[in-house]
Amino acid sequence: MPEEVSLIFLVSILIFLLILSGLFSGSETGMMAANKIKLKNLSKKSKKSAKRALELLKKPDQLLSAILVGNNFANILASAIVTLIMIEHFGGNVLLGSIILTIVILIFSEITPKTIAAIKPESIATRSSFLLKMLVYIFKPLIFLTNLISSYILKLFKLNAKDANLNDNLNTEELKTLLDESGDLIPKTYRKMLSSVLGMEELVVEDMMLPTSEVIGIDVNNDHDKAIKIIESTEYSRLPVFDGSIEKIIGILHIKDSHKFLEALERNKGLNKVLKRTYYVSQSTQLMKQLKEFISNDESIAFVVDEYGEIQGLISIEDIFKEIVGKFGSDKDELEKEFVKLNDGSILTDGNSRIRDLNNYLGWDIPEYNSKTINGLITEQLDQIPQASLCLEIEKYRFEILELDENLISKIKIQQI
Repeated sequence: MPEEVSLIFLVSILIFLLILSGLFSGSETGMMAANKIKLKNLSKKSKKSAKRALELLKKPDQLLSAILVGNNFANILASAIVTLIMIEHFGGNVLLGSIILTIVILIFSEITPKTIAAIKPESIATRSSFLLKMLVYIFKPLIFLTNLISSYILKLFKLNAKDANLNDNLNTEELKTLLDESGDLIPKTYRKMLSSVLGMEELVVEDMMLPTSEVIGIDVNNDHDKAIKIIESTEYSRLPVFDGSIEKIIGILHIKDSHKFLEALERNKGLNKVLKRTYYVSQSTQLMKQLKEFISNDESIAFVVDEYGEIQGLISIEDIFKEIVGKFGSDKDELEKEFVKLNDGSILTDGNSRIRDLNNYLGWDIPEYNSKTINGLITEQLDQIPQASLCLEIEKYRFEILELDENLISKIKIQQI
């Protein structure tokens, strides 16, 4: 009878140790695999266990030491008990006991709990945080000693345990990948918008500006009726007013003030009182920075100047918003008119078209590092003014110049090879 009780007692302790080993193994995987962003979100909802888990993860070396000390202690003690059981009750077949224990530990204390923790890491991390915090406190002297020795070994490999926290920092490309991999967790429309915002850090004002050749404005030297025609036909809420050429800007006309402007134009005086001041920005300004500048200065339209102060184009806050949320219905119609698709898969357009718009519209990747328009790209490649009936290949795209107008490409056919 005492022998039976002794065997039951030893087996009970063994089962307890295996469960304890499984808890340590699962908590290790749960802690290491837990998404810190999700834990932070849970901590904002006043979940104390999530806050504890985040505190433990701030010092991964201490956390891992505590888990491994507890896990090894449980496994070694379990091995000793199995050896005792085999010697006292099964004729001393220690090898058989070791084999059985190894299989049992692998299945019930390693593979199963770690698989569960990998499936629900945040849940396991929060549930085990209290036990692990106690463990860190209990084994603090031993953890200090082991970490001290470990730190010297890490120095040999020029590593620092504190650098593990740097892995949480993601760059733009990694965030884009995270968005792409989010699947149905984030709606496709939102993913596209967020991706556009992330991509804007690479863009400058020059990438988005409307070239001066395409700017619609009012020349005060023209007759009164022409000014009325421009105001009535424009789709914009603001129009630049200039004297002779776009380089001689007088100011910006808001359409709501068009009646006062036309009266002042007819009298040929008082124009400055009706027009708003001209706002200038550098073509090399980062697009996100320019958005903040528009908002802080309460401006919505600006003329883009180069390093010499010469006007190169026009940009509006609406252009930046379109880059974020995508083109609206009417804009998509305009793109279809600008880039005419032919039956052979090629595109018919003009040289003033922006490469970025074409790439976004068709999902192409025509290089746009130095040149923003097709005219600029062709001229850069040829190193001279292009000629009609000329065909050239740039990377995997074929460009066939069909018509020229005053040394500018008025019609060009582009095909992906």
